[in-house]
Amino acid sequence: MMWQKHPGSRMSVPLGKLILFTSLASGASVLVYYLMQKVFSRASYYQLALEQLHSHPEALEALGTPVNVHNLQLPDKHNFVDIADARLKIPLSGSKSEGHLYVHSSRAAPFQSWHLDEVFLQLKDGQKIPVFKLSGDNGDEVKKE
Repeated sequence: MMWQKHPGSRMSVPLGKLILFTSLASGASVLVYYLMQKVFSRASYYQLALEQLHSHPEALEALGTPVNVHNLQLPDKHNFVDIADARLKIPLSGSKSEGHLYVHSSRAAPFQSWHLDEVFLQLKDGQKIPVFKLSGDNGDEVKKE
């Protein structure tokens, strides 16, 4: 009875094939999501921001150790990367609190290195801790907040 056509349908699909195709599509989307997470976590703008966080005592104290970095919420409007600009909202948690590390990074041309423009930690209670801000007109000076 699995081959029975319903009124108005153009073709029928066996239930087994439908389940197989749905499973493959679901598996492929999970794989794509996993690979995109890996690409982001290996990007220099992501790594540079985490290095700044780990060298910032006030931010580490506010979160509490150990600091856990969680997967990016890819559909979030704060996560955006193009040829010259990268903005991320990295979820974090620690033993005392949780929050997001907001990262803004840029580069002058497509194949040049990324550099951080600004990094700040926003805790769930609304507290905002500046971690890094690029200062100076020439972009060479770096100021740790």
